Amino acid sequence: MKPIIGITMGDPASIGPELCVRALAEPSLYDRCRPLIVGDASILRRAMQIPGMPQLTLHAVERVEDAAFAPGTLDVLDMGLCASEEIPVGEISAKAGDAAFRYVRKVIELAMDGQVDATVTNALNKEAMNLAGHHFSGHTEIYAHYTGTSHYTMLLAHEDMRIVHVSTHVSLREACDRVKKERVLEVIRIADKAGRDMGIQAPRVGVAGLNPHCGEGGLFGREEIEEIGPAVEAARAEDIDAQGPVPPDTIFSKARGGWYDIVVAMYHDQGHIPLKLLGFVYDRETAKWQAVSGVNITLGLPIIRTSVDHGTAFDQAGKGTASPASLMNAISYAISFAAKNPEAVV
Repeated sequence: MKPIIGITMGDPASIGPELCVRALAEPSLYDRCRPLIVGDASILRRAMQIPGMPQLTLHAVERVEDAAFAPGTLDVLDMGLCASEEIPVGEISAKAGDAAFRYVRKVIELAMDGQVDATVTNALNKEAMNLAGHHFSGHTEIYAHYTGTSHYTMLLAHEDMRIVHVSTHVSLREACDRVKKERVLEVIRIADKAGRDMGIQAPRVGVAGLNPHCGEGGLFGREEIEEIGPAVEAARAEDIDAQGPVPPDTIFSKARGGWYDIVVAMYHDQGHIPLKLLGFVYDRETAKWQAVSGVNITLGLPIIRTSVDHGTAFDQAGKGTASPASLMNAISYAISFAAKNPEAVV
């Protein structure tokens, strides 16, 4: 049976609704899964009125089992939180932030109840969400809170580049303080399991250093000696193929060349910059983004969650020009995890 994938609409003032329409207009998607948008029918209807957008049959349902799951039909679990005239396109608002948050809460509930097999999230705006009184720093923290998960991490993926993080949404000063043996070992274990869950029999886990040149034997810092190296040794004692610490200025080139199946980065930007350099392509001649791809996956949860690896792009909202590539990739990874089959990722 093809997995049911619950997809949040994202902030209703963002490009998320447009991406949902474009992604679900692809007939071949239905050969691999049963997609269901969690959002507002009114907002999706507005997105389909943008010139050049695919024209689908909008099918609003109140229950998962009522969805049609047929090509040409856009199934939406209609939460009725906001009408299109209440949400100006491309503007931050508490109402939009509240709706985006509630879409996420709903899709988590559906997954925890076993009504959907995996979840995919479109972007929400942190300022709008906090204006609405929901004080989370992002999707990852929402999922962790409402699933009761304490041990988790973020995985970024683009093609065969996969990066997990020891820390994410904290200051750089705090990120350095969080590089401790137990946390690094925990993330190595999560990385190894993620690789196996995707069908890689013996994942090769490359572990980045924190300091320039891995500290040069302690000259530029001792984290590699006192925290990261011992974590790698402990992981190897558990029969995990962990390698490192590797200088952070070379480990991603090595991963791109096939040395590692997954890389453990020590902090947010150490992992995000190389991934987005590969996945985000801007054409200076046309002054347009030619590609915005990459997938954000939360590991360690009791449910599957993948996401687009870009923001709400309010400046592009309503124009119908945003590429659904990242959303399509996120759906593919959700299918992959649900099936434990790396060949499901295309």
